[in-house]
Amino acid sequence: MPSDLSIVLLTLKVSGAAMLVVVPAGLGLAWLLVRRRVPGRFWIEVLVSLPLALTPVVIGFALLSLLGRNSPVGRLAFDVLGRDIAFTWVAAAIASAVVAFPLSVRAFIVAFATVDRRVEIAARTLGAGPWRVFFTITLPLAYPGILAGVLLGFARALSEFGATIVVAGNIPGQTQTLSLAIFTRISAGNDSAAFGLIGVTVALAAASIAVHNYLLARATSLVRDRAAGSRR
Repeated sequence: MPSDLSIVLLTLKVSGAAMLVVVPAGLGLAWLLVRRRVPGRFWIEVLVSLPLALTPVVIGFALLSLLGRNSPVGRLAFDVLGRDIAFTWVAAAIASAVVAFPLSVRAFIVAFATVDRRVEIAARTLGAGPWRVFFTITLPLAYPGILAGVLLGFARALSEFGATIVVAGNIPGQTQTLSLAIFTRISAGNDSAAFGLIGVTVALAAASIAVHNYLLARATSLVRDRAAGSRR
């Protein structure tokens, strides 16, 4: 049986890998939705938010159908990598990314919406290119909300269970994250062993949410200060 530390480290590895996917993709999509007139925006937002409404088991089954060896993606991955994606920690990271994506994107959208476009336009008129404006103007002004979205998505990835157990299984030392390990120990009647992992899970989730709430409050305060300054 893997140690509690290895389970925690695997969970952090899976959640961290998930956020490496969520953050760039989520930032790009959120920026497009806020700053550009994207055709079919309504349906894009519905599709992005769908994992919030679907049971995670359905998401896991959809991912298993997509990543299994009998699927085109699964066969291609097996031919290139020489191994399956399903029932590995990579599959667990993908499942965590899918369920965390909507929460992060919604936070990113709010963060970009708080940035005054007049500042960006002024920078463009002074000769700054779009990438320079994004990295030197937009991101610094939106960073409290962006960090809040990252932490919110990370907290969701830490707690993922339903989609993971379907597409990645519950393999000790390979795909057994904190949620799966707690489930296994409770199912075996080993409640005392589960309490330690529950404590770690609560601590990680509480820390993530506390920092998220702090950054969200800071972002709200910045918006109020800018609004007050513009009225003067």
